[in-house]
Amino acid sequence: MREAGAVVGEVIQMLRRSVEPGITTKELDNIAYKEIVRQGAKPTFKGYRGFPASICASVNEEIVHGIPGKRVLKEGDIIKLDVGATIGGFIGDAAVSLGVGTVSQESTDLMEATRLSLEEGIKAARPGARIGDIGAAIQAFSEARGYAVVREFVGHGVGRFLHEDPQVPNYGQPGRGPLLRPGMCIAIEPMLNVGDWHTRILDDQWTVVTADGSLSAHFEHTIAITEGGPEILTVPAAAKRA
Repeated sequence: MREAGAVVGEVIQMLRRSVEPGITTKELDNIAYKEIVRQGAKPTFKGYRGFPASICASVNEEIVHGIPGKRVLKEGDIIKLDVGATIGGFIGDAAVSLGVGTVSQESTDLMEATRLSLEEGIKAARPGARIGDIGAAIQAFSEARGYAVVREFVGHGVGRFLHEDPQVPNYGQPGRGPLLRPGMCIAIEPMLNVGDWHTRILDDQWTVVTADGSLSAHFEHTIAITEGGPEILTVPAAAKRA
């Protein structure tokens, strides 16, 4: 899991450097594919339930599962990049939201709140806690800042399969749900909207958008529950050594 997570972390770092006005989402997908394969891994998403690409690339009101294609990123967009890599039979899964060029203050605030809500969720993922503690921490942080938490799509267990039990909602009540035990690996992935939390799926049957057309942001890490607390797995190997 650490090896797969490191690959994902390094791919995301490469994508961060590549996002700029004028690049297409397909070009970003190609960059990710080449780097995943170069590192001896496989792109987990490609072919998963028929998904046609190596990463998900979702822009502005698109929340998750956007299919990379001919869309050209423009100044002021925000893009959510979700990356999965499989190596040695184990999977790493993470996502990041990035501004394209100079973005609005609204977009900046949304992305920062979403990133910080992920940190709050990770801090709550301690052995002896429950899944509901993660969702409650994310929800309390996000709603206090005026953002809506997407409820129709959630985090998940991850290991040899991309989506394993338990589900990890980004809302809920503390003290509820499955117990967190050392050795568990889960993907925590808050999705926050500027407007309402409701969603709809586009005709491609993959891309999830906000029902009201408002902006959305998404961050995700795969973490391991350890005796000493949560360990983030989806960071570059160099960052783990630092």
